This record gives sequence, structure tokens and C-alpha cells, in this order.
Amino acid sequence: MSAMRAALRISRRSAWRAKGRSALIMVMIALPVLVITGVATWFATRSVSGLEMVETELGTADARLVQFPEGTRIHQEPRGTVWQGDGDKGVIPERSAAEVAALLAPGTRAIPCNAGEIELSTGRIDALETDLRDPLTKGMLTPAEGRLPAGPGEVAVTPATGLRPGDLLRPTGAAPLKVVGMVEHPYRPTLRQVVGPDLPVVRSKMINYRTEYGAAWLVDTPGPVTWTDVAALNTAGIHVTSRDMLVNVPDRTAVRGLPQTVALGAMVIMLVLETVLLAGPAFAVGLRRRRRELAEIAAQGGSAGHLRLIVLADGLVLGGTATLVAAALGVGAGGLAAEIGAHWGGQVGPLDVPWLTVLGVAVLGLVSGIVAALVPAVQAARQDTVSVLAGRPPAVTIRRGWPLAGGVLVLAGLVATVLARRQQDPATVWTAALLIMIGLVVLTPWLIGLTGHVAGRLPLSLRVAVRDAVRHRSRTASAVAAVTAVTATVVAVGISAQSEYVDQQRAYTSARPTGTLAVWGGVMSDRTWTRLRAEAVRGLPGVPLASGYQVQDAQGRRYALRYSVRWNGTRTRRTVAVGDQPLLTLLQGRHDPRAAAALASGKAVVFDPAAVRDGKLRLRAGSTSGPPRTFEVPAVTATPADEHQGGALLPRGLVEQAGFTTLERQLYAMHRPPDTLSGDLHKVTSRVTVAMEDGYRHLPSTGLGGWLVGALVLVVGGTLAATGLAAADMRPERSTMMAIGAPPRTLRMVVAWQALYIAGLGALIGLAAGGVTGVALSRPMTSQGSGDPATLALPWPFLAAVVVGLPLLATLVALLTRTRLSLAPRRS
Repeated sequence: MSAMRAALRISRRSAWRAKGRSALIMVMIALPVLVITGVATWFATRSVSGLEMVETELGTADARLVQFPEGTRIHQEPRGTVWQGDGDKGVIPERSAAEVAALLAPGTRAIPCNAGEIELSTGRIDALETDLRDPLTKGMLTPAEGRLPAGPGEVAVTPATGLRPGDLLRPTGAAPLKVVGMVEHPYRPTLRQVVGPDLPVVRSKMINYRTEYGAAWLVDTPGPVTWTDVAALNTAGIHVTSRDMLVNVPDRTAVRGLPQTVALGAMVIMLVLETVLLAGPAFAVGLRRRRRELAEIAAQGGSAGHLRLIVLADGLVLGGTATLVAAALGVGAGGLAAEIGAHWGGQVGPLDVPWLTVLGVAVLGLVSGIVAALVPAVQAARQDTVSVLAGRPPAVTIRRGWPLAGGVLVLAGLVATVLARRQQDPATVWTAALLIMIGLVVLTPWLIGLTGHVAGRLPLSLRVAVRDAVRHRSRTASAVAAVTAVTATVVAVGISAQSEYVDQQRAYTSARPTGTLAVWGGVMSDRTWTRLRAEAVRGLPGVPLASGYQVQDAQGRRYALRYSVRWNGTRTRRTVAVGDQPLLTLLQGRHDPRAAAALASGKAVVFDPAAVRDGKLRLRAGSTSGPPRTFEVPAVTATPADEHQGGALLPRGLVEQAGFTTLERQLYAMHRPPDTLSGDLHKVTSRVTVAMEDGYRHLPSTGLGGWLVGALVLVVGGTLAATGLAAADMRPERSTMMAIGAPPRTLRMVVAWQALYIAGLGALIGLAAGGVTGVALSRPMTSQGSGDPATLALPWPFLAAVVVGLPLLATLVALLTRTRLSLAPRRS
């Protein structure tokens, strides 16, 4: 124990004397800890869990019920967080609060909590139609100013609306609403919402099956709403968010299986490897600076174990300090980033520090610091005391077996990657990538040695930089390998994310061309439809309208005609449209004589060639109240207006031959309507839906920006730290160059070329390794099975920013480094 205390004391004093080198070592150890801790805190704070959202979604109620359109079949997970719904995009059944309460146990109380939008002259704004004075809504929104709305004509607003108490809202086609108070959402500071007990809510977005919009109720039940109750309500077309399910049913997505455990282990190894590679060169340089000090300790009776202990104590002191500082800064930075990001959009909860993750990363950072000092510690124990005290440099030996071992590991990793690509779990690909990465780390000194063969043909400053990197390849190899690891990881993530985005874009499908306006009427009388159609014609003057028809049987029961087809590897269910030539022209975006002749002759026109077999289309007629039917119709294939478009069009006569009747209940047009159209149509009847087909509108994942920032910190920070160590290590050579007349620009260029060499070589090797991993990841990320081809897409701007931009940025920053030295006599 006394030896350990002495080693810690010597390490502390040595770190204080060499402040610059100690700071660089701490930065290298701290960078991965800072980035991972910050990202983990940001994600945990930004992600509001179901338990945290209980009050904002349910208030004090036992459940929130959302009514889905007619014909929808709902399949919920027990917690209600994952669900699937399918069915006819029909109207929402009208239910009163008493009718909803009757679906549950006696003594249940229900209040409306309808979500939708209000149409204003300036656009639409989110609306919540409920009574905030009711005890069931307590906790959903927090009063901030004024009072809560008490009756019709009064509303409360969130601060993001820019309104104040006393202002007036003028909804389209409805009486003005007076703002009497302001309320705040606990986790969504940018939410623009109007709340009141009686609002002119427009629910056109409900056709997207979003639970945020729709006719909904908060219910207070005598007992908890159990899974049995949820299943029964699902059969009635009601989606349920149950407090009992959220609180008491364990989240099965949080249970880690073997693949997730393997992936976590691979990430842990990568973290330790990254930190060791970053900090290793600094400890190596420090060892060369302390060789004489350690030799004097050995001459005074210190054993090899004492020398190892002193160098390991360096890793403990510097690694422990760096880890504590980085963890604290990471937590603060992550929380601040989440708070700032929430004011640009999205949601944020209270500061949520994932203490287990932070503690685990801190422990790994500390262990990494000690491991980074392990090789220098072994070298210190083996150094020749006499040679060091005599001033003779140590002999540099390169073990010939290391390149062979590295090549074997890389080859094994490539084989494992090919095999892992056939699996559906990305964790196996990351595990194979770890083998490649370790092999490249072992190969890096050999690769650096190869670059030394071309140094003689390079300009002076670049030649000096390359030769110094090759001469001190133990220092250079660690820095290059660290850049390689970061670049490979980021490149692999970028390729897999871009491939997944393109695959989702290709998987998008619609039954109508982009830009199509659809007006759907539900179950209504002919007189009501006539009034609704007239209102649509009035609201769309001069716009050609194509008619669509609703299918019914002889008893007046509504049916939907569907067929199934594989689209981009996924089985997709299509709803068939029924109409005439004007609708066919709209769906094709042009006049197609062949398709028009087929429709006129009584054949179905199908835009999914795979659905037609032997000139027949197999259809299933489904109804919520009638028995299902299956039949075949003659069909021809045609080309739709958009490449992502599918579906089919049946002539009315063909449907009537199958024993059904048709009623005009749909209107279509290639036109973007005014904002007032939906409100005007809802004045005629609430059984109408207005929708626009806007095409695929999702943007690429913004997470790539976070990966780019992380790579920026690690690559540029690690390169500059390694370059600073190299510049300090080259002080004698630079002094000699300055003594013989080298201008300051040449000295700066030597330092800049060092940065470019380290970052550029690491980025090129990382591009190769990450490219292999990214291509392998594209299959499990985009393929739905063995028969589904994978999608591969390369994010060229992102790759250029990582592989070219970051090394150039590191070089530019290094070029601005202060390089002027004061001349001093050199000791031989």
C-alpha cells in the first residue's frame, strides 16, 4: 500500500509539472466519455417515457379512449404503445359520453377529450375539446395565467400561439372565441394548442389513424382498465391507453435478448478501444520524457514492478480526473442541448440522467485510462537503466508476426460480415465489424511503415511530417487507429441510415397520385349527398371533379373491396376504387386508350401487375355488418400517374354484376383546396372526410447530424491532441530547422501535415472498413426476408463531410497552431 501511495504521489507531481501533456491525455480520455454521456443524457431527457406521459395523456383518468373509423380492426400491445389498425377509411361513429361509459363497468364516468384542429384565416392550429375544470383533466396542462375556460366561446391557449388573455380567435365558419387564460404543456414548450369545452374541431386528419387526433374520451372507472377490457374495446373500434397497462404491465421492449447483449458488448469494447487508442500516444510520449526519471528510480533500488506501478498510476490519476470532469460536463451539456432543442420543436421532459449508463461509461473511461498506460508501463519495466542514464535512445523493434495476425483478423471479420449479412439482426454485423476493427488496429503500424517508402518524393514539410510519423509509429499508429475507429463507425451508420431512408421512401405507396384531393362521404341519404356535392362544387369553382362510388349489398350494408399484393417486399392490402373514365384519367394522369377501352368493356384496371394472375384479379369484399365474400373479376394492368402508386379501378357495371349496388359518395380532383373547404363541408354533415395526397414527405434522419458532430469532436479533437504531442515530441527537430533558417510557415506546415497525415490516413482506412460494415447492415435494415432484395444507398454529402471535410478541418486548425520556438542548445 505504501508503494501505491508513493506511485500516486509521484504521478500527481509529474502531471502537475507537465501540465500541457497531462491536459492532452485528459482530453483524449475525456472526449469519448463526454460525447457518450452527453448523448445518453440528451436522449433520456428528450425521450418522455409512457410513465412520464401518464398525467399529460390521462390526467387523473383511468384510461383514454379514441374512436377509430368504421371497419377498422385494432390490434394493441398490452401497454398500448404499439398498435396496428386496418380497415376502410370511413367515418367516425358518433358516440355520446354515456354510450362510451356503458361499454365499461357500471359506475364509469366519461368526459369528451376530442383532439383535432381549428381552421383560422391564417391556417390551422391544434385544438383539444375538453373541460379543464373537470378533475379528470388535472395534470394534462398547467395553468399559467388567467383562468380556465368555463363555457362556450371561451378558450385557453398555450404560450407558443402568441396569444394573450383578452384576445379573440376567429375560426372559419364559427363564432369568435375569447382567450381567457394560458396553459402550458409540461413537456412540449412549442405546442400551439387551443383548449376549451366547446370548439369547432376539424377532424380530417383522423383518416391517418393517428391517436393524437380523433373523437376521444377520458374515463373514470370503478377499477383499473385491464387487458380484457382493452381487447373488448378494440373490437368496437376503440383504441385504449390504460393507466393500469402503462404502470403495471412491464415493457417487453426493454427486455434485452442475446443479440442486444452481444451488440452492447461490442459497443463497450469499441469505447475502451477508442479511448485507449486516443490516450495511448500521450502516455508513450510521456514515457519518453520520463525515461531518465524512471531510470534514476531503478538505480536507487526501484524494481520493475515499481516502475510499472508508477506509469499505471499515471493512468489512474489522469484517467480518473478526466472521467469525472467529462461525465459532469456531458450530463450538463446533454440536458442543456435537450432544453434548447425543445424550443426549436419536439418535446423535453425533466432532466433525466441515466445514472447506470453514466456510471458505466465513467468506469469504462477510468479502465480505459489504465489500459492505455499498460503498454508504456510494460516498456518502462523493460527499459535498460544503463542505456537510459547514458543518454542512448532505445532500440525500436517491430514484431514481424503482428501484420500477419492483423491480416488474419481482418479476413476473419470480412468472412463473418458476409455470413452476418444473411441474418436479420444488425447486432451480428456489428460484432463482425469489431473483428475487422481490431485487425486494422494491429495492421496500422505496418500500413504506416508502407507510407514511409514514398516520403522521399514529397515536398520538404510533408516529407518531415511523414518521416517523423513513421519513425514514431507507436505514437502515430494509435492516433490513426482512433480516427479509423470513429470514421468506420460513422460511415457504417451513415450508409445504413441512408439505405433505410431510401427503402422507406420506395416502400411508400398510395392509391392516388400526389396532389389529389379526396372528399369521402360516409353513410348518408341521397339528399344529404346531393347537398354535400353541391357545396363541394361551390367551394371548388371550375375544378373538374371525378366521381367515386360506394359499394353496398341489397340490404344496404356497406362493403369495401380489397386485394393483397407485395410492395417493396411487404404484403400490402389495397382498397379498390369504383368509378368511370374521368376517375381513370385522374389516376393515370393522362388518357390511356388501352386502359380506357378495357374499363369500358367491363374489366378492372389494375396498377399492381403482381396482383393480376391469368387475366384475373381476386377480390375480397368485407363489411362490419355483413358476411365477407371472395370473387374474381377480369382485369388488365396499366401504368399509374406516379411510380409509388398502386391500386385498381373497377367499372360500376362489373361491381353490379357481382351482386352489389353502387352509390356516388366520393369526389376526386387534382387540386389543392382552400382551407375553408373542410369547414364548409362539415357544416352540411359531419360524415365527411377531406384529404390531400401529399406524397412521401419524411425527411432523412436528423440523427446523422448528431453522428457528424460526434465524429467532429472525436476526429478533430483526437487529431489535434495527437498533433500537439507530435509537435512537442519534434521540438528538437523543429529547433534545428529554425536554427538553419526555416521560416515559421514551414514549421506550421509541418504541424499541419502531421494532422492531415493522421486524420487523412485514418479516414481512408475507416472509409473502407465502414463501407464494408454499412453495406452489410443495409440488408437487415431494409430487407423483410430472404425473398426481399436489400436496398443500398450511399449518403455522398455525408461521406464527403466525414472522410474529406473532417481531415481538412483538422489540418486547417493545426495550421493556426503557434509554432515559434525559442532556440536552446541541444544535448547529444
